[in-house]
Amino acid sequence: MAFKGTAGGQGLDYHVDLIMCIDGTRSMYKIINDVKAKALSFHPMFVEEMEAAGKSVQQLRVKLIVFRDYGCDSEPMLESPFFTLGGDIDESAEFHEFASSVEAIGGGDIPENGLEAIALAMKSDWSNRGAVRRHVIMVHTDAPALDLGVRAGAPGYPDDIPTSLPELRELWESQELEDRAKRLILFTPDTEPWTNLINWSQTFHQASANAGVDTTNDELKECIHFLVKSI
Repeated sequence: MAFKGTAGGQGLDYHVDLIMCIDGTRSMYKIINDVKAKALSFHPMFVEEMEAAGKSVQQLRVKLIVFRDYGCDSEPMLESPFFTLGGDIDESAEFHEFASSVEAIGGGDIPENGLEAIALAMKSDWSNRGAVRRHVIMVHTDAPALDLGVRAGAPGYPDDIPTSLPELRELWESQELEDRAKRLILFTPDTEPWTNLINWSQTFHQASANAGVDTTNDELKECIHFLVKSI
């Protein structure tokens, strides 16, 4: 497990955007409910840890990207809007409804289009509000990922995304994403291409053959602790 980042200060209001990229293929059917439960429990656990550290979450927005395989699925990528949780604009009910509707279907043979999900997440409409911002991408999958571009030309395949892993890293390290704001958290198998992402800046990796299902609440708390400590 490793996280590479920098410590932040206390007594500041944070605007946090979290995007969860979730493998929604058939191989996840035994554990999809566990992953969804983690998605739904992240908010209160994160806010509690932030408050314990003397850090106030002014705004928390959460978005889901459910990925499958562009080569064999009619709905290979399901992308929600950002939902604002807590505060004057509370869209918790809408977020719960969307997350609860996610099913483990399709996917064909492994690997899946997980890298495209990360690329789409990177290009999201991140909040530019507040003096202190945090833009977090969290990935849950039990499978390796297809190389970028392998499914190019398939129906619905996104335009204007990186065509290789080096290009994806270049986007992650570019000025388009605020260096101090971005965080990448991976609950993925300890295999390529995921192991190639471990040394990216601001990245936390929890190796898991089952997309984080063996990540107990204590370990999820540890993940959140690393995240909170880094900001």
